[in-house]
Amino acid sequence: MDNINFTEITPEILRLTEMSRNAGIIDSELFTKYEVKRGLRDLNGKGVLTGLTNISDVRASAIINGESVPVHGRLFYRGYDVKDLVIGFTKEDRYGFEEVAYLLLFNQLPDQDELKKFEQLLAHYRSLPTSFVRDIIMKAPSRDMMNTLARSVLTLYSYDDMAEDTSLPNVLRQCLQLISVFPMLAVYGYQAYSHYHFGNSLYIHQPDPELSTAENLLTILRPDKSYTALEAKLLDIALVLHMEHGGGNNSTFTTHVVSSSLTDTYSVIAAAIGSLKGPRHGGANLKVAQMFDDMKQNIKNWKDEEEVSEYLRKLLHKEAFDKAGLIYGVGHAIYSKSDPRATLLKEFVEQLAVEKGLKDEYELHALVERLAPKIIEQERQMYKGVSINIDFYSGFIYDMLDLPKELYTPMFAIARIVGWSAHRMEELANNGKIIRPAYKPICPDKDYIDMKDR
Repeated sequence: MDNINFTEITPEILRLTEMSRNAGIIDSELFTKYEVKRGLRDLNGKGVLTGLTNISDVRASAIINGESVPVHGRLFYRGYDVKDLVIGFTKEDRYGFEEVAYLLLFNQLPDQDELKKFEQLLAHYRSLPTSFVRDIIMKAPSRDMMNTLARSVLTLYSYDDMAEDTSLPNVLRQCLQLISVFPMLAVYGYQAYSHYHFGNSLYIHQPDPELSTAENLLTILRPDKSYTALEAKLLDIALVLHMEHGGGNNSTFTTHVVSSSLTDTYSVIAAAIGSLKGPRHGGANLKVAQMFDDMKQNIKNWKDEEEVSEYLRKLLHKEAFDKAGLIYGVGHAIYSKSDPRATLLKEFVEQLAVEKGLKDEYELHALVERLAPKIIEQERQMYKGVSINIDFYSGFIYDMLDLPKELYTPMFAIARIVGWSAHRMEELANNGKIIRPAYKPICPDKDYIDMKDR
């Protein structure tokens, strides 16, 4: 038998694709007729209530004079405003990832002794099974680090003697181990890819048990293990702000859905990774960085408001960048006046831009932040306002930290694994039913036709 080209799109595949497309198209008027909440959202974009959570709260509106009106966004972790959390650990010159992870998992802020023990526990778990790097990560490196991450997570199942045990103590143990090793799985996966596909030198640095998660990330990524205090500080803040965002975002909802079937932790987290990979979710920060790269190549004067505005209009008219008709990093499903995560990040971004000698790039971002919402409102019929979201500045931060673009979305996963873990524990603790939404069938009944009569 001849070897098969698995990636070839043959004429037969094209013919079958057209049949599949025609079979799948549903008259858009039927969604209105049957009051279907497409994307689990109403006509105003508000999510359909499908569950309760005690983990986080996203607020973007307030009831004023009996009406719901947009307000500046706020994000709460276990009842604490995330702004207060960030201000709290930064003013005391501490790293916040471990502290906030403790809060999300256990519903209380740790005291000094509790935090120290928790940090020691994470450091203890920050190791991979013997030969895992050689036998799993180094073999068949993928060009996509999110797929590499998912594969590694699923493979860890084979090393866990209690992989199928869904009791809360065992699931917590699994989650803590995954939180600890996610940075290694992502960075080592990239190092293998960079080595085998581009011939770059291979670095597999071991984490330092005395360092924070953010510091270890920079240590194992960089050949010389060096970083500045501001670099580690800003990466730590970015991880905290990406850690959790309510139960309704796509990957967290995926965590609830798959957990409700009582499958194992590794399958649940791999499914969440698959969701986060999508460019409509976690992959958006990479799109923002790529968009700005294109913008800098095609705009002669980055300070010229008219020239920048013209480029932004071309984006909306599908005449620039990827011709998707989107200004990436602007707009959010919930926030309209402001995304509190983006607001917090911006306060520190300029400091790093100055340290890196990238003030012009920062000013271009700030200009787009100011112009884009106005241009979108002029060009599109809007039911609510738009503002930048967290992806707008996180991509710029990662660029300034010299993170390879292949790791942008995995960085999101390294943070969000904490939120996924908290939501998995919450789903199992409440012993709810399997999540099974309804789809209304609209295909008419048909009589079977014998083969000779077709």
